Amino acid sequence: MADENVKLTEAAEDRSATIEIGGTEFKLVLTTKATKEIAGRYGGLENLGEKLMKTENFEMALDEIVWLITLLANQSILIHNIRNKDQKKELLTEEEVELLTTPFDLATYKNAIMASMMKGTKRNVESEPSKNEVVG
Repeated sequence: MADENVKLTEAAEDRSATIEIGGTEFKLVLTTKATKEIAGRYGGLENLGEKLMKTENFEMALDEIVWLITLLANQSILIHNIRNKDQKKELLTEEEVELLTTPFDLATYKNAIMASMMKGTKRNVESEPSKNEVVG
């Protein structure tokens, strides 16, 4: 069981990006659960970037970024809580993100958000020899 937890933790590490909020590190992870929530809010991952870029109201844009950071950061906490039922951590709230960050911080988190989303959606494709390929 310990080996399984290590493997699961390593898998989460491979698909996360780290940010710091209020002196505490948080891993942003794009999980299936987060993807469903993003799809519910934006209609799909492909619409997320467009929505964030087209938001003309600065306050609304900040709200969306705070929501997204909170969502992605909470995925690693939820994963921790599943694996460590006797050492659960509190979920991060949007209010905490707003109080412990500056607008400049939010702008710098953009790269971490994009990295976690790229890692969460990456596909490992292995090609197989074509049936028509001449092997000789």
